[in-house]
Amino acid sequence: MGYKATSMHCVLRCLCFMLLHLFSTAQDDDIRSCRTAPCDLVFILDGSWSVEDVSFEIVKRWLVNITTSFNIGQKFTQVGVVQYSDDPVLEIPLGKYSSNKDLIKAMENIEYMGGNTRTGAAIKFATDKLFGLSERGPAGISRIAVVLTDGKSQDEVLKAAEAARKKGVILFAIGVGSETEEAELRDIANKPFSTYVFSVEDYKAISRIIQVIRQKLCEETVCPAKIPIDSRDEKGFDILLHLNLAKKTKKTQGAYYGTKAYEVTSRVDLSAATRTLFPDGLPPSYVFVATLRYKGSVTIEEWDLWRIQTRDGKPQMAVTLNGVHRTVSFTTTSEAPSGTQTVTFSQQTKLFDEAWHQLRLLVTEEDVTLYVDDLEIETLSLEPPVGIFINGKTQVGKYVRKETTVPFEIQKLRIYCDPEQNNRETACEIPGVVSIRVFLALLLMFFYLVFALLDPLDFQV
Repeated sequence: MGYKATSMHCVLRCLCFMLLHLFSTAQDDDIRSCRTAPCDLVFILDGSWSVEDVSFEIVKRWLVNITTSFNIGQKFTQVGVVQYSDDPVLEIPLGKYSSNKDLIKAMENIEYMGGNTRTGAAIKFATDKLFGLSERGPAGISRIAVVLTDGKSQDEVLKAAEAARKKGVILFAIGVGSETEEAELRDIANKPFSTYVFSVEDYKAISRIIQVIRQKLCEETVCPAKIPIDSRDEKGFDILLHLNLAKKTKKTQGAYYGTKAYEVTSRVDLSAATRTLFPDGLPPSYVFVATLRYKGSVTIEEWDLWRIQTRDGKPQMAVTLNGVHRTVSFTTTSEAPSGTQTVTFSQQTKLFDEAWHQLRLLVTEEDVTLYVDDLEIETLSLEPPVGIFINGKTQVGKYVRKETTVPFEIQKLRIYCDPEQNNRETACEIPGVVSIRVFLALLLMFFYLVFALLDPLDFQV
């Protein structure tokens, strides 16, 4: 009898362990970040004589530092490496390695070749022999090539680059040293060039752009959608569009006459499955922008303008407005046991005066900066974030720890994946606000007109 009881106890323990393991695995499968986003990533490395073996060792360490940011495997990032000089050489086949450890070892074993510089042939080789033979194919997978060169190519690059783009390959160009030509880098890279072209003075300097390259690679994998802005499209998430506010709420006049906003009432539920909005998570750095107005009792309430919750309702990310203390708080993920971290901007702002305002947050891996109507308020430190669980809900305009909707008006609610958008975004949509950039432009125009009127014959543009 005792033996049977002991055996049954062991069976139950094993069963519980298996269930917990399966539950944990399922939970882990629902975590999304740049590390987990699927991608075919190929590095095309200049191995010509001008590089020299010492610099090539720096390049190899750079490769290792970049790729450790991603999970390696069939479901995640597959990495390939091509070295080129007179001819391209396949150093690491795309998808050969399924672990970071094996991939890093293979990168460290790459031997410097030496020779001439035929960048066009290398791009064509990567397009045909790596991306063209990928088992995953082009459907639904980001296909990215990073071309590193330190001199002018001895063959044509434009034709090869255009052929790669036609097959869905996104091309980054990194020029090292003074011998590279900006025009050639632009022939290689996708547009806009400000996103896909990089130049550094020497190989030691490429270590300074590791974080930038990681961010850009991440944007390509987790931010497929684009938001039209003036003459360019920005990668990001238009949350109002995703939540279909045009059909759920009543349209109203925005901050200026003729601008469109939405009147949110307590009867509207602005919730959506996180996996539909952020299927691959968020990049490590981004810009959160909201243009809104709220009145009456809401100005003394505590509510989440935006939040991401787990399946059991635990907040992972949030932008919280506290009307009692007139403060703004930001919550994001963390490696801490609680899984989250929250920082509160101590400086009071005019967000709570019942007028239209623009709230902007520049979020990086190290800190978060609050702007209100283009005025920089405060910067607070952050611990490195982790991925988000996409099996829960994303919500807009909810009281803290409640499912009740807050009545307010909203004109814009977006997340831009490129942190540089923080320098381009203005609060000119807010009455009475003129950004520093606009002010300087007007000032320059004023001086231009003054000089032209003072001496119109001698004045030249």
